[in-house]
Amino acid sequence: MSKKKRKGAGRGKIPQPYCDRIARVRAEMARKRLDGYLVLDRMDQIWLTGFTGEDGGVLVTPKTVVLLTDGRFDEAAGIEAPYARKVLRKKRTPDVNVREFKRHKVTRLGFDPGHMTVADFAQYRRFAKPIKLVSLGGLILQMRNAKDDGEVEAIRRAIRVAERAFQKLQKWIRPGVTEREVAAKLEYEMARLGSQGPSFPTIVAAGPNASLPHYEPGDRKASKNEGILIDWGARVGWYCSDLTRMIWPGSIPRRLAKVYDIVREAHDRAIGAVKPGVTAEAVDRVARRCIAKAGYGPRFNHALGHGMGLDVHEAPRVGKGTKDVLKPGTVITIEPGVYLPGVGGVRLEDDVLVTETGCEVLSSLPL
Repeated sequence: MSKKKRKGAGRGKIPQPYCDRIARVRAEMARKRLDGYLVLDRMDQIWLTGFTGEDGGVLVTPKTVVLLTDGRFDEAAGIEAPYARKVLRKKRTPDVNVREFKRHKVTRLGFDPGHMTVADFAQYRRFAKPIKLVSLGGLILQMRNAKDDGEVEAIRRAIRVAERAFQKLQKWIRPGVTEREVAAKLEYEMARLGSQGPSFPTIVAAGPNASLPHYEPGDRKASKNEGILIDWGARVGWYCSDLTRMIWPGSIPRRLAKVYDIVREAHDRAIGAVKPGVTAEAVDRVARRCIAKAGYGPRFNHALGHGMGLDVHEAPRVGKGTKDVLKPGTVITIEPGVYLPGVGGVRLEDDVLVTETGCEVLSSLPL
């Protein structure tokens, strides 16, 4: 392969929304006196450049955007980010990347330590001398917090696919099917409707298994006398959705009917508290107090929710001890739950957009 083929200089103007996003990174670089910033996380890379290759890295300098990838993604990089300088590496090792840092005369390089192994950092420090490595955790992740209109629309599409698949599942499900079969059916229906794949491994927990918040589907069969907790999401256009609903093949057991009402009230009250300027912790507190007042406080044993976008779990964490302030454009989940060992559990989850004046519930499945 010729040198010209291996290294593309990039062409054309940077399109939106990537032009603004790269400008924001460069502005932060200037504030931190950096002349280079290295992106190693795939979702950060997609958000920043539009390049989706799973072998990738991005070097941002004040004047250049460099895609660090390999020959498998030669054509894809040219299509998705033609404006960037493309470097097709034969080896995916720190020393190869360092050559590009030095080629662009980088002297102070920022990076996110959360996306670099200890072993890789040791090699970067060894090969990059005299370049100064500057740790900047979460720089792009924080920028990803507030979604633009295009991102919100992508999340809406992911939610619609997840909801339509669930509606098909409701018509299909019956006593006797196993948790694994339910999960497989739901993921199949999402794929038929346009999902790239599930946002995360689908949770299907029947009967007493529903007391385990992150249960892995097994061989237990659905029964008329038990509830089924289903937590699922679709990834569409790289953006995620995340929903949880209960299915009752027969009647709701009396004890769980009471719990369901408590969880639904906590869910509704928490959504009512979502607005710009409040802390994520304050929203969590609303739901937690509601459940505690009903006597089930210790049985709500996880955070109320989390941010969501390109990753199904993003900032902010909506839980105790979180000081993040909600702002317009942030998409969060609201998912209170109560779990009774040996009996079962109830969780209800919706995806919520923080708006200028309050919030909008993006999901629309009946509770």
